[in-house]
This record gives sequence, structure tokens and C-alpha cells, in this order.
Amino acid sequence: MTTANNGSRALDEKSLVEYIKSTPSLYSVVGESDNLEIKEVGDGNLNFVYIVTSPSGALVVKQALPYVRSIGESWPMSKDRSYFEARTLKEHGRLCPPHVPEVYHFDHSMSLIGMRYLAPPHIILRKGLIGRVKYPLLAEHMAEYMSRTLFYTSLLYITTTDHKRAVAEFCGNVELCRLTEQVVFSDPYKVSQYNRWTSPYLDHDAKLLREDNVLKLEVAQLKSMFCEKAQALIHGDLHTSSQMVTQDSTQVIDSEFSFYGPMGYDIGAFLGNLVLAFFAQDGHAVEGDDREDYKKWILRTIEETWNLFHKKLIALWNANQDGPGDAYLPQIYNNPDVWNLVQTNYMRDLFHDSLGFGSAKMIRRIVGVAHVEDFESIMDASKRADCERKVLNCAKMLMKERRKFVSIDEVISAILHIDH
Repeated sequence: MTTANNGSRALDEKSLVEYIKSTPSLYSVVGESDNLEIKEVGDGNLNFVYIVTSPSGALVVKQALPYVRSIGESWPMSKDRSYFEARTLKEHGRLCPPHVPEVYHFDHSMSLIGMRYLAPPHIILRKGLIGRVKYPLLAEHMAEYMSRTLFYTSLLYITTTDHKRAVAEFCGNVELCRLTEQVVFSDPYKVSQYNRWTSPYLDHDAKLLREDNVLKLEVAQLKSMFCEKAQALIHGDLHTSSQMVTQDSTQVIDSEFSFYGPMGYDIGAFLGNLVLAFFAQDGHAVEGDDREDYKKWILRTIEETWNLFHKKLIALWNANQDGPGDAYLPQIYNNPDVWNLVQTNYMRDLFHDSLGFGSAKMIRRIVGVAHVEDFESIMDASKRADCERKVLNCAKMLMKERRKFVSIDEVISAILHIDH
């Protein structure tokens, strides 16, 4: 056990056993066994994550440290992020219980969360995509998760009184919001000590990105929206390492970046990371497996996810037309033609927001501080750079031209055009 730089205890395997034994809500889950096995599995940038198993039960313990784990104490970070993660896991779990693991215990002073262990064959979605595993229910599950968590925390369903109270609470997660502002909307477009890319192959591409004034104007709008548009309680980091999946289960984890922000940021993060997986496939292709069939499956999943999300959000909206939501009062919008126009405009704007944020998320993974295994696991640097260049070209096109797209089908066609 070590002492973090603000005086709180950073647990290790030995001290975690004692902590669990002294915490009934955790000890009861592992069957009150004296034979606990603990394994540290945190492969992210920020936290320690432990899997705790016994002959009769299992759980996950996640502890936040007061700095960025992947960088060290030179990059301080508020441990309060664990509060917002626990808070959002509970709220999103209430709204969509099939797709969010239960929280058993939260210790604010220790910045520690104990939650349900997602047993094998659950794996991180990103690893499944690299391994070309098809998940037939992924689009359905993610559309359900996003539609329910976003709708029920937005003014489409809640009052402005409840909304502002929640916005005020989640403004406390400002430090992680500022981290996103830096690594997604700022650093990739300027010289930064944290930026990296597949050099020398992408040196010119990174330079072109920093000199693209039209792109800079677009990303400025997206950053403004991210900072100012308190639309719903978003996950805030919904990439493909934030889901654990099997053939019939999808569980959303790691919501420490959550706050009241633009819905399109969550949608764009998920869809954008599927586009990353699509362009990475050529780098994993081998003789006898060109991965073309799997690439088609990814594109179908992108298409189905948006279309199902659209359908589900509209259905929730229609079912709650006379509900407490203050955005569109039924006394004003009870005319069917006006109601249809309101929904059409809302979903069009949300679609364009999602394309913009998705493209920003794609760019940061190629030239920013934190890269993804989809590409990092391609050992041939030249081949990896070819795949990454397609990502940059696709993302720049989507960010600049997103308002021209009317349907997800048109986006798929544009992606295919860049791929070939």
C-alpha cells in the first residue's frame, strides 16, 4: 500500500484484501471467503482496476489516483472523478439496467468503486473488433443504452428545475471535461508535447492537419458545443473500450468522464470508434482472410446503431409527449405537423453533431496523446500509417461536410469511397 500525494491510501493486492474484509457490502459478494484472489487488470490511462475472486463470488474494484496513471504524478488529476463515475453508473443503471453493471459500494474518501464482475466470456469490445468477432446484438443494445440514458436525462423528459440541479452537480467534474477539451479539441490541431503519430510516415499529414484553417473553424464550433451544450447526462468517453461484450450481452463501463453535455458526443464517440475499427481491418488482414466480410459487418453495425437509436429516441419522445419535459410543451406543439417538424429538426441537428464529434474522436486517436489498440497492434508501421491516413482523410471530410449528410447511408457511402 502506498500513500497518494494528497494523503489518501492507494491500495495494493494485500491492503485491498483487508479493505474488502472490513466492508460488508463487498465481503458479502465474494461469499465471506478467506481465500480471495486479486488481479490488477487496469489497462487504461487513469486508474487501478482489480478483479477480486473467491470460490463463491467475484467483483471488480476500481480506484482513482490523484494523477494520470499513464503519465505519472507530473499530470495531476482530481480523484473526485470516481464520484461522478459511481453517480453515473447508478443513474444510467437505473435508466437502462440490462446494459450497466451494478454498483455495490462507493467510498468517496478512497475514490473507490466496487461493482459487478463481468465474467468471461465478456471481453472489451475493442479487442473483439480486432479479433473480427461479430456481435449480432451490439447495435440493438447500444441504441437502447444511448436512447434511454440520453432521453431520460434531457429536457425532452425532465423539467428545467431538475435539469439545472443536475447540471450544477456535474459541473464539479470540470477537470475531466478540461482534459477532454485539451486532448480532443485542442492538442491535435497545434504543436503539443503529448502528441504523437506514426512517424515519419504521417509527419506531413499531421502538419497538414495543424495548417487546415477550415478544419480549425469546425473544431472550434465542436469545442464550444462540448463546453456549452448541457443537453443530457452523457457517458463522456463512450469509445469501444468502454463496453464489455459477449454474443448476447453488452455492458457499458468507465463513465468517469460523465457530465451534462451534448448527446452527439456519446453517439459520435461510439460510431467514430467503429469507423476506426473499420479502417484498421486492412492492417490485420492476412493471406486467406482479407477481412472484407468483417468490414461490411462493421459498416452494417454503424448503420443499424444510428437507425435504431433514431427509432428508439423518437418512440420514447412520442410516448412521453405529455410528460414533464420542459423542452416542447404539448400546449404549444400539439399540432401533428409542427410536432413532426420539431422532431425532424432535432434529429437532423443531433445527426450532424454526432458526425462532428465522431470525426474529432477519430483524429485525436491518430495524432493525439492516447492511441488505440486497433492500430497500435499493427506491427508494420508503413501498413499502420496507410490505415491511419484513411482515418484522417475520412475524419476531416466528415467534420467539414457533416451538414451535407441527410442519412447514415450517405455516410457509409462516403466511408467506402475513402476506403477505395
